[in-house]
Amino acid sequence: MLARIWRYIEGPVLLFVPPGMGIMLYLGIAQAALLMLAMVALVLALFFAGYEASRPGLRQIMPTLVLAALAAAGRILFGPIPDFKPVSAIAIIAGATLGRRNGFMVGALAALTSNFFFGQGMWTPWQMYAWGLVGYVGGALAHAGAFDRADGTVRMPALMAYGFASGLLYGVVINAYDIIGFVQPLTWAGVVARLATAVPFDITHGLATCVFLAALYKPWCRRINRVVVKYGL
Repeated sequence: MLARIWRYIEGPVLLFVPPGMGIMLYLGIAQAALLMLAMVALVLALFFAGYEASRPGLRQIMPTLVLAALAAAGRILFGPIPDFKPVSAIAIIAGATLGRRNGFMVGALAALTSNFFFGQGMWTPWQMYAWGLVGYVGGALAHAGAFDRADGTVRMPALMAYGFASGLLYGVVINAYDIIGFVQPLTWAGVVARLATAVPFDITHGLATCVFLAALYKPWCRRINRVVVKYGL
């Protein structure tokens, strides 16, 4: 029952977080950072509970776990290069091949596990949500036919456009959390100054995602789709 209900509300629930952050920022609500942390933690808990309620089999979970591990390892490997990470690209690939839910799980689990290396903190739920959202939206777009043509070829302009936009999407969530939590007192000058330092890194993130998608999307999708067909995932 929970799995059926969650299937219909998961999209609106996930997409409500950024507008909710904007509303709290606009209204100047006291303790907005704490309230938003509680909100994103609740959203993550609901998503994981809904995923578990769907009772996926071990053979359905394994590709998701493998991709999450690869994304986490890639983040650690490219750690010395700020925001040049393959996590978003792998989450998008997971969403495109295994479905938007698994795209979210890959992004979220990659953030959680790699932070055992980089350090856990109150930023972890936000990174889990942001990278999960990148994979979820990528999966939804792929399911709608935005990236792959009927003849099996890839719509590279559309894929690259979302790859770059995903870096900005991730940045919107993380920057909003940073502004709400740490720009005190909250002024337009402080907001602009914070965004001015963040935007170059977000652009780097988007460009890096395009690079990794260009290199990985076709071969990885081909191999993962074979696994999907072979094991009826």
